[in-house]
Amino acid sequence: MEKFDLLLKNGHVVTPSGTVQTNVAVRGGKIVEIGCSADVDAAEAIDCTGLHVLPGVIDTQVHFREPGGEHKETLETGTKAAIAGGVTAIFEMPNTNPLTITPESLQWKLDKAAATSYCDYAFYLGGTADYADQLNEWENFKGVCGIKIFMGSSTGSLLPSEDEAIEAVLKNGRRIVAVHAEDEQIMAKNKAEMLDVLAPEDVTVDLHPKWRSAESSANAVKRVVNLARKTGRRIHVLHITCAEELEILRQNKDLVTVEVLPNHLTLAAPDCYEALGSKAQQNPPIREQHHQDALWQAIADGTIDIIGSDHAPHTLDEKAQPYPKSPSGTPGVQTMLPIMLNHVNAGRLSLERLVDLLCYGPQRVHQIAAKGRIAAGYDADFTIVDLKKQQRIDDAQQYSKAGWSPYHDMVVTGWPIYTIIRGHIAMAEDEIRAKPGFGVAVRFRETMR
Repeated sequence: MEKFDLLLKNGHVVTPSGTVQTNVAVRGGKIVEIGCSADVDAAEAIDCTGLHVLPGVIDTQVHFREPGGEHKETLETGTKAAIAGGVTAIFEMPNTNPLTITPESLQWKLDKAAATSYCDYAFYLGGTADYADQLNEWENFKGVCGIKIFMGSSTGSLLPSEDEAIEAVLKNGRRIVAVHAEDEQIMAKNKAEMLDVLAPEDVTVDLHPKWRSAESSANAVKRVVNLARKTGRRIHVLHITCAEELEILRQNKDLVTVEVLPNHLTLAAPDCYEALGSKAQQNPPIREQHHQDALWQAIADGTIDIIGSDHAPHTLDEKAQPYPKSPSGTPGVQTMLPIMLNHVNAGRLSLERLVDLLCYGPQRVHQIAAKGRIAAGYDADFTIVDLKKQQRIDDAQQYSKAGWSPYHDMVVTGWPIYTIIRGHIAMAEDEIRAKPGFGVAVRFRETMR
């Protein structure tokens, strides 16, 4: 019998049928046996006694800023942060400079990722009315995870805020369309009223959830759901923040999937703005406690399909600008899993539900091929965690170019110990072992590309 490349021994393995203490064998980058003897011949073995072996975590929303914003982040530094945080694959967003809206701009990212990425990757194409009739073809290109629409302020033509432009995108293609749902007109009105009434010194970051109001988010969700219903197109609504959105989404789960972020499950206004200032500023904003309570209820009742980080780094100098000149966005790909494991230990959700949100959900929503679960024939992607390890999150730990975290100095319980991608150890006990260029493009079942 040919020996195995890797053996994971005695771990609590989270499988589709439940969590069992067992062994997992890997050969040729694939899972080949679950439940084998611990004495089988393997080139490398990891004793996982006391640890939980999860499917490789997939972060389906990151902004790595390359090209055009390399002073904030690059595909190399962002994916290095990902594996440090237990993430085995990332889906990167199109609002770079130039925008990722053509085959040429997509290919540039694919080539750059092939040369520099520490983990596996895929990219969203930006959905614009200008290129809507070509999305039927372009969405099937290698490395495309879906189409992204921004209904609220973003970058140039990546803001199809009018219903006609959104409908043009939804009518073309069949892959999932991810939506940033904030109503641009409502936000513009709110901002104008805020700046008109208040003195400059009174315009502070705690007003961010008033400018980008719950009404703005709920109205955008209602509009895009109606357009999805009209066109028959699946949509995936990103970073939900308020109770009003959830009421609409629950009534349309046959067509709509839903994402929430760790920040919105962990931080609440006004305290986060008092403690963190613009480091808590992101779009859509962190809102009051009753909205967070609604998000946790949506985790419990199954409304939420995916947790993503929305890793969106800016430098500290940029963040230090007076509001509203300070840019929105926070780093998060490295801290997403520790923050959520801390919630597991606090009893907010089970470990199995977390795996559903970080692994099964991404695979199901995006139709990922051979990733997202521990099963024979799947890629040997594993995130091995110590649920009992207490660790302080520190800015100095962060591999992101931004070099900071909104969770600096927070002590969490639960920590990633190993990140394993296609049978190769990418991170072991906080030591980075992978090299730039290790990552490959994620494949998808709808196209097998």
